[in-house]
Amino acid sequence: MSASVNPAPQSPNSPKKPRALTVRRAALLATTIAGLGAAAFVATPDFNLSLHYPAAMAQNLTEQARKLPAPNGFADIVEQVKPAVISVRVKVDGGSETIGRGGADMENVPPGLREFFRRFGMPDGMPGQGPGMGPRGGRGGHPSVTGQGSGFFISADGFAVTNNHVVDKAESVEVKTDDGKTYKAKVIGTDPRTDLALIKVDGASFPFVKLADKPPRIGDWVLAVGNPFGLSSTVTSGIVSARGRDIGASAYDDFIQIDAPVNKGNSGGPAFDVEGNVIGVNTAIFSPSGGSVGIAFAIPSETVKTVVAQLKEHGSVTRGWIGVQIQPVTQEIADSLGLKKTQGALVAEPQAGGPAQQAGIKAGDVITAVNGEEVKDARDLAKKIGAMQPKQSVKLTLLSGGSEKTVQVSLGTLPTDQQAKAGDTGDDNAEGADVGKLGLTLAPAGRVAGAGADGVVVTDVDGAGAAAERGFAIGDVILEVAGKKVSSPNDVRQAIAAVRKDGKRTVLMRVKKGDNSRFVALPVGNG
Repeated sequence: MSASVNPAPQSPNSPKKPRALTVRRAALLATTIAGLGAAAFVATPDFNLSLHYPAAMAQNLTEQARKLPAPNGFADIVEQVKPAVISVRVKVDGGSETIGRGGADMENVPPGLREFFRRFGMPDGMPGQGPGMGPRGGRGGHPSVTGQGSGFFISADGFAVTNNHVVDKAESVEVKTDDGKTYKAKVIGTDPRTDLALIKVDGASFPFVKLADKPPRIGDWVLAVGNPFGLSSTVTSGIVSARGRDIGASAYDDFIQIDAPVNKGNSGGPAFDVEGNVIGVNTAIFSPSGGSVGIAFAIPSETVKTVVAQLKEHGSVTRGWIGVQIQPVTQEIADSLGLKKTQGALVAEPQAGGPAQQAGIKAGDVITAVNGEEVKDARDLAKKIGAMQPKQSVKLTLLSGGSEKTVQVSLGTLPTDQQAKAGDTGDDNAEGADVGKLGLTLAPAGRVAGAGADGVVVTDVDGAGAAAERGFAIGDVILEVAGKKVSSPNDVRQAIAAVRKDGKRTVLMRVKKGDNSRFVALPVGNG
């Protein structure tokens, strides 16, 4: 089949032959065809040219497209798993401060998670209120507040998972299923540290989904199903962007990062792999604007399994505890202790009477292994111990005083409430002594009201000094320098001089702030 482009009408006296195609026009034509992929071409009156297209070019392109294999999609998977996803609606007494995310009040959101949201510019530590979240009238003159989150059934008898911050302290909870039915739900148990909750709907034969048996790989497809902004049964897709994310929510952070769009109302909803397994529970987003920017965090399925099993059996979660304040081993701390690797968990202080102190663990020890399994960092130690049960006996490998040793510890029970008390600040007018290039002015603790009897108190900090860069503040108490207790500024100077004499570049100090202590490595140079 051929397509003909006719010339402009000619006068009767004009010769009946086509006009020659000039080099310039031929080049223009070639460029036009190449630029349009030989699929389109605009003729001008100057052209008298017959073009011969392949037969396929003249056919209906839609018909051609219908003959192609359909692209791979998620419709079949979604069709199978979506009925297990539920909308979770809660009512909270308006007498307490409330937030828009999931209808929980601010105190129910883990403190670290609130701080995470604040760091990324969200007012009051959470996104603003979304559709369906507002006053509805309540008890005692206070309006009640309703909010929506997401969840999913994990068994046919009505057990479902959602976020702790969605349902904790709610007056009432109801769920709406994919087929539009509404049920009253009961909160079986919550775990603020992982932000998980287990709820129960009376009934049987509910569609449910399975928690994945293995973690996803970075780059795997992921589907998020939930109720963003109250839009039920919304499906979004993306990939696993990272694993093991620590966003500062708690010591047990181990989030999966995904780029599937997740928004307010997705909290508690599932993230699926392409086999329909739940790889995680959506719980937080990074969002300066309050909407999705492609960074969301999900609690991994292995954590969900462990927590849900305890919530179902006991209504709460108990964790092992050794009773130590720990911190990471930085390069400077490793240099100060003579460690070859920045690995393990540094004991800042064992709690008086706690399991660690009873086993002989002391401040400055570095825990390097639990039951022979290597400890990567402080967070890894917290996760390993927290995954164990109270009264369980564990073997801890330590680096203590430059030597390796092993101790046996009988785990205690992690306290449910740990309150940090604000420490007293020092007297700015106390007699002080400047300590060289570190930028610290110190005074014996006994001379500063409220500082106690041990150590030396920081009475002033040079904002341009090395100490300020490492977080020293007025009122901090230095208890030890290079492993030796100090009671005067002169003790500090002498300890620093000894470190320099040994050719070390940093000195390790044990510093108390309020009721907590930590180790800080300060550079001392050579002079």
